[in-house]
Amino acid sequence: MSSEFGKTLKISVFGQSHGKAIGVNIDGLPAGESIDPDALNAFMARRKPGKSPLSTSRKEADAPVFLSGLENGVTCGFPLCAIIENGDQHSSDYDELREKPRPGHADYTAWVKWHGAADMRGGGHFSGRLTAPLCIAGGIAKQILARRSIFVGAHLLEVAGIPDQPFPLRPDAALFDAVAAKAFPVLDDGAGERMQAAILAARKDGDSVGGVIQCAAVGLPAGLGDPMFDGLENRLAAALFGIPAVKGLEFGAGFAASRCRGSENNDPFTVEDGRVVTTSNHAGGILGGISTGMPLVFQLAMKPTPSISKPQHTVSLPNMEDAELVVRGRHDPCIAHRAVPVAEAVTAAVLLDVLLENGGL
Repeated sequence: MSSEFGKTLKISVFGQSHGKAIGVNIDGLPAGESIDPDALNAFMARRKPGKSPLSTSRKEADAPVFLSGLENGVTCGFPLCAIIENGDQHSSDYDELREKPRPGHADYTAWVKWHGAADMRGGGHFSGRLTAPLCIAGGIAKQILARRSIFVGAHLLEVAGIPDQPFPLRPDAALFDAVAAKAFPVLDDGAGERMQAAILAARKDGDSVGGVIQCAAVGLPAGLGDPMFDGLENRLAAALFGIPAVKGLEFGAGFAASRCRGSENNDPFTVEDGRVVTTSNHAGGILGGISTGMPLVFQLAMKPTPSISKPQHTVSLPNMEDAELVVRGRHDPCIAHRAVPVAEAVTAAVLLDVLLENGGL
């Protein structure tokens, strides 16, 4: 099933952007895990729309309603199902788009695949709205991992070509919490102000900008993952590309490693407090698909929001002729900053799945 990922921890996302509700089903959660609703709601609020001019003005409570799997706030071993009711849809904004696909969106490919039957209002099942149920699953996974001293955090590494400083060699939970507490998730607040100015300038111009998210996980034991086709990179990549607007992924030094010599890119081993570590982390905490025990670090490239108010060239599908389109409605001038907690959520869910598979809990 294309909307499901995981092996031991199976996560399935359902719903459409303008449907009655969206939701998630999580099968394989360990029983007896207490879930803090306040912490989960705070995590969900980090991606919630309508909080500032930097995002869409669509207002949704994004309050999860648990249908099964929790008893008195504790996982009971059965599949956990949660929904989020949609309440602020403007479906009429999408009437014209039934016949004119938006450039950069999945409108055209969905029209071809499902012969025009797909519900593409607000992006349908392709919408960033579907990242809210992902955050339910990931927020729960983060709480379970934290009890095992495994922490996941992320920040905006770049927006519109404006860089933030990267994570240090060994980020920690305190740093992750400090970034998560900010209204705009960066390490360098000065860089964050410049990023926000660029986002607002694009919005004023009827346009949008992209960005790069850097995500890290600390506390992972060495030895998780497998070679070739089932490594940590493979598992993470398959799930991370399920986040709408992700167009690139690199681990550690990534593409920059191709411009280095081996002597520059290799991470020297040393012994510290009785365990093997490396003095640098160009590998991003993974060698041969297997965790090294160093922080897992990767970068996600997020494309600019395709829905912009500038006139764009498209086609009329019924007439099979060229046409012009002006997208109406409420859209994010930048997706990247709201996707920071989503990257954390997906990462936590994949890591919990790998740990459960390897008997690590």
